[in-house]
Amino acid sequence: MVEVNMQKEKRGLKLSDLLVTVLISVVLGVVYHLWSSVYGLLSPLFFQADELVYGMWFIASTLVFLLIRKPGVALIAEVAAAHVEVLFGSAWGIQLLVYSLLQGLAAELIFAAFRYRNFSAPVAGLAGLAASIGSLIPDIFYGYVGDYAPWMFIAKYSMRAVSSVVIAGFLAYSLAKAVERTGVTHLLRPVESKDLAALDD
Repeated sequence: MVEVNMQKEKRGLKLSDLLVTVLISVVLGVVYHLWSSVYGLLSPLFFQADELVYGMWFIASTLVFLLIRKPGVALIAEVAAAHVEVLFGSAWGIQLLVYSLLQGLAAELIFAAFRYRNFSAPVAGLAGLAASIGSLIPDIFYGYVGDYAPWMFIAKYSMRAVSSVVIAGFLAYSLAKAVERTGVTHLLRPVESKDLAALDD
């Protein structure tokens, strides 16, 4: 019975989890807003060069999950960060919320596929890649790619995919590891079985 209760505690989102998720998302929402400047700087370099940094807009979903490690936080984080960006007066307005929902859901599905138990860099990279695929859906819906030649389409979304794996995947993993070394994550996560086993040694 104790083990069952521990599992429920581990899986369920608490108010503190939600507050931390929103707090981190607020910070990342500000980063999202400022990132538009970086995105704009690359645009003149070559065709769709800005896609090389597009993955930053998916990092809320992966980073927050790697820190908190609970179901639902990837989706909540991405949507919350987008809301902050909208509050800063983003030109994309309500469209951002559609994007964030699909991007966060796509990342969430990857973590769910691994039963929320794999926190490795490859899985984070896969979640980042999934988020980039999620962003493609509204791009098509809103008609942003209708005039692209096949090679343009492939080039654009290949660069976005690579950016997503590197930034939302491996960079998010590295940042999570850096936070772990500070010991802060012990306040964010439930006690794991290995920690309990160490108490018996």
